[in-house]
Amino acid sequence: MIEYFHPIKVYYRDTDKMGIVYYSRYFEYFEESRTELFKSIGLQVTTVEKEGITLPVISCHCDFKKGAKFEDVILIRSLVKERPRSTLKISYTVILKKTNDLLATGYSIHAFLDGLGKPIKPPKSILNCMQKYF
Repeated sequence: MIEYFHPIKVYYRDTDKMGIVYYSRYFEYFEESRTELFKSIGLQVTTVEKEGITLPVISCHCDFKKGAKFEDVILIRSLVKERPRSTLKISYTVILKKTNDLLATGYSIHAFLDGLGKPIKPPKSILNCMQKYF
């Protein structure tokens, strides 16, 4: 299992007219946390892309429980529960740092594509970085 906690401060630009984080921003928070999760295990997205491999999101979901507000600090927990096979699934939990209130849960599913955009098995470079966690 690979787990990473990523703190994010909510800025005014993140909120809607009601003063809560606009729903689509959670997907951006997921992406930011996912990038940092990869970095934490020594997997640089730019290095993977130089190898001609991309990991596009093929499915993404978020359930909203409670809204974060301007200047809140939230924690995004990114979790990879199992080794990737044909796809990679990353789960997310969003909590309010000061109270531990659950704000949202979600996931993203990623394919592995070669330089021509064709599906491939997970590359060894990615599997090698993840190997010690499973």
